[in-house]
Amino acid sequence: MKLRSQTQTGFTLLELLVAMSIFLVICAAMFELLDLSQKKYSSETQMTGTYQDARLAMDQIVRDVNVSGFPFSGMYSVLPPATQYAKGPVAWSPNYPATDCAIGATCVTPGDYDLIVETSLPGDNFVSWIWYHLDPVTLIFYREVVPKSAGDPVSAVTSAGTQTALLRNVVNVPGALMPQITATYTSMFPGGLPVPIFQYTCNVPPTPANPAGLQACSLAGANNAPLNIRDVDVTLIVMTPQRDLQTQSLKLVELFGRGHRANPTN
Repeated sequence: MKLRSQTQTGFTLLELLVAMSIFLVICAAMFELLDLSQKKYSSETQMTGTYQDARLAMDQIVRDVNVSGFPFSGMYSVLPPATQYAKGPVAWSPNYPATDCAIGATCVTPGDYDLIVETSLPGDNFVSWIWYHLDPVTLIFYREVVPKSAGDPVSAVTSAGTQTALLRNVVNVPGALMPQITATYTSMFPGGLPVPIFQYTCNVPPTPANPAGLQACSLAGANNAPLNIRDVDVTLIVMTPQRDLQTQSLKLVELFGRGHRANPTN
């Protein structure tokens, strides 16, 4: 009986090495794409979270400005103690409540980064001072509520020590970060200068050219005073907690809002 020989076939060592090399290249590309996707997701998540935090802060500021100046003295037949009605939409310093200061000139507050809203909060039978203030060193934007009292409002709010962090990483005053920020966001800080958080519009006598009777307080002349504030424009520039994981650049969001006080009397 004659046996037939069988030929065994398979892969050579060279073929296995080539196949393994191709497999490793594909795996490396897949892991690189996965890493990029994770970094992109992390950056987008940070941006979304920062935007949401800034939006909530903006909503709070606008609500407080909208209800500022209540209750005003004209609502009472017999004037109550000064702590139970609002002298104006905002408190000012110095010389509160006797003489208005000039916004942008003699006022300590209201200012570009400092505002004290004067109003009665729901459920209270007294007026509160709501203080908004940016710390340019820690980049924390604070909100504090204290009952209105006699004397200087700035002293009252700063001595209370009850301020809470409303928003972190607020870079309207970038300080040493300015060169890094302007390298990426070329138009966010015009002239390389800090951007005010608060800008004020005052009531002025109506004219044919200005029938609404509104003017930027800095241009309102004799009407540039806290009692005449009608609108407060708010700009918040907020930085994400971490840099972009791909480019290592700073990531910022910028929000704009306007508070318009409903009370036209004081």
